Amino acid sequence: MDSRRLLRTSATALAAAGLILSGCSGGSDAAAPAPHAAAAAPSASPEALKKFYGQKLTWRDCGAPGFQCATLRAPLDYAKPGAGDIDLAVSRVRATGPGKRLGSLLVNPGGPGGSAVGYLQGYAGIGYPAPVRARYDMVAVDPRGVARSEPVECLTGPEMDTYTQVDQTPDTAAETGALATAFQRFAAGCAKRSGEVLPHVSTVDTARDMDILRAVLGDEKLTYVGASYGTFLGATYAELFPGRVGRLVLDGAMDPSLSAVDLNRDQTAGFETAFRAFAADCVRTPDCPLGTGSVEEAGEAMRKFFRDVDAEPVPTGERRALGESLATTGVIAAMYDEGAWPQLREALTRAMGGEGSALLALADSYYERGTDGSYANLMSANAAVNCLDLPAAYGGPADAAKAVPSFEKASPVFGKGLAWAALNCTYWPTPPTGRPHRITAEGAAPILVVGTTRDPATPYKWARSLAGQLASGSLLTYDGDGHTAYGRGSDCVDTAINAYLLEGTVPPDGKRCS
Repeated sequence: MDSRRLLRTSATALAAAGLILSGCSGGSDAAAPAPHAAAAAPSASPEALKKFYGQKLTWRDCGAPGFQCATLRAPLDYAKPGAGDIDLAVSRVRATGPGKRLGSLLVNPGGPGGSAVGYLQGYAGIGYPAPVRARYDMVAVDPRGVARSEPVECLTGPEMDTYTQVDQTPDTAAETGALATAFQRFAAGCAKRSGEVLPHVSTVDTARDMDILRAVLGDEKLTYVGASYGTFLGATYAELFPGRVGRLVLDGAMDPSLSAVDLNRDQTAGFETAFRAFAADCVRTPDCPLGTGSVEEAGEAMRKFFRDVDAEPVPTGERRALGESLATTGVIAAMYDEGAWPQLREALTRAMGGEGSALLALADSYYERGTDGSYANLMSANAAVNCLDLPAAYGGPADAAKAVPSFEKASPVFGKGLAWAALNCTYWPTPPTGRPHRITAEGAAPILVVGTTRDPATPYKWARSLAGQLASGSLLTYDGDGHTAYGRGSDCVDTAINAYLLEGTVPPDGKRCS
């Protein structure tokens, strides 16, 4: 598979929930209305923010040919902008021409926790359609707490190895206690290593940072492509600053009106949909490790494999054996892009034969674990943002146990583990600042919402919902597999998005592509 596509896929991997990673985003069972976020946002740059909006970026070479880097200053706490700053990493590649420059195009790959700078330099700045790169300066900023922007840190590499192997489908009181303890230790590590920044990494904070960057770049309006969680970030920006919305593409949309339990249950169903598509493809091949029968039989074979490695982990050639948690993560990693299905078939064949290194490699790519045993801060940032944005899903393990049946109904293959994964925000050291609510962004220019019908991580119905909530939303549908749609091989999708970005032409609401 194209290495750029691999990077692109891993960068958009987390979406609404941490999944088995750092647990799912929090949220109450009932979506309580929140104060309209825009009411708290300045309609113009207030005096206290003048120094941030008026700053000049100093661009420099940064080791990636053709790209420049700079540091953006923002207030650590927008409620107290004079109390300290946070430094944010920014990168750009200038418009290549020909044609009149249209300004800056800000990109974000999702997560939360994905490095936007890494996404720009590794994919968007060289892989976006040439006509778009010709007319826009391509720009990215690592969100606060992520990658190069004062990253949240929680556990050491060895501690992360232990954390990712904890049994997330507990069958006994002891196993339930061990999982709860793992989440508690993770949260305590975040508080110990990153306590100062933890209260200030919400999506609202990052959206406000984006507005400072827009102004500093000299753009009157924000032009933006956000994928996965990046759609929630873009929608939040539109809610806060509707008059500053230029051309916004929200690809692989989230639904901000849902509680975390509902978000995670929907996402669990999305992974079941993706697995069934994989299984339908797999059973047509004579060497499918899940058999050559029905999709339902393939699902049972998958569940049996998970039970088997839960009981007896498979060796991998290193000290980490492949147990159920890592095996499940490896399978989920391949659900994001149908181009990874052949790799998954091979990895499952080897693991079912007693050698788990290939499936472990898929899990490691999902967790962004390096060969030296170090981890990027993706997992830490993911939890830090999610646990601020919504209240905790559960009051404790008993609530998680009660939720399991509904999750298993949504996904017989993944349901139990994803139900328990939502427990981590229960122990988070910083209280949440957000609530689930509808985002209408009244007064914003037309916003293009893109949904993929068999998207595993951001189910298609979320795109329909967000497009319906936004007063100026227009829905573009990709009838296909995988996570997000732009740049995945559909000329119809790419042509529609390019026309919107380059000419401001909004496709008809409800347009479908394949």
